[in-house]
Amino acid sequence: ALLRLMKLLGAVLAGGRATRFGSDKALAALDGRTLIDHAIASLTAHCDTVVVVGRTIAAVTCIPDLPFPDLGPLGGIAGALAYAANHGFDAVLTTACDTPCVPDAMIAALRAATPAYAAEAPTVGLWSVGLATPLLAYLLDDKPRAIRRWAETIGAAVVLPGVVLANINTPDDLTAISSSRT
Repeated sequence: ALLRLMKLLGAVLAGGRATRFGSDKALAALDGRTLIDHAIASLTAHCDTVVVVGRTIAAVTCIPDLPFPDLGPLGGIAGALAYAANHGFDAVLTTACDTPCVPDAMIAALRAATPAYAAEAPTVGLWSVGLATPLLAYLLDDKPRAIRRWAETIGAAVVLPGVVLANINTPDDLTAISSSRT
C-alpha cells in the first residue's frame, strides 16, 4: 500500500544523438504521433508529473542531463533524480523516447522491486530519489556509463527477464513496429 502513495516523477530520456536512426528519432512518427509523445503518454497514467530530460520540446517541463550532456541515459537519470529530489518526489519512473510503450505489467513489476529496471530495456526503470547524490558522484568519478553496470553497483533488481519492449533504434525498427501495429 505504501508504494501506491509514492509521489512519482515520470522522466522520458531524450538526450541521445540518434546516430543509428539518422535523424531525430524522438520526432519520428508512429501511428500519427511522435515517438516522444508515445513515451510521455506511456508514463502519464502512472506518474504525478512527467518531464523530458536532455532536450527541449513544447508543452512539457524539460530538464538537462546531469552533471553535463552526452553522458548517455545515466546522465538523463541523474538529471531526473536531481529534479525529483528538489521537487518533493519519492521516485522516478524512466523510459526512453525510443521506447513508445511501457506496459502496465512492467510498471507493476518495477514498483514491486524499487530500485529496479527492465531486464531487456534498462532505460525503463524505477529509481528512488535517494540515489540522486550517489549517481552524480558515480558519474563524476568517470565510472562505466552503462545503466546495467550502475544498477548492479546499487543492487537494483532486474525485472521481467525475457519481456522485450519495443525499442526503435533504426528506421527499419520503426517500419517493423508500424507494420506490426496495423
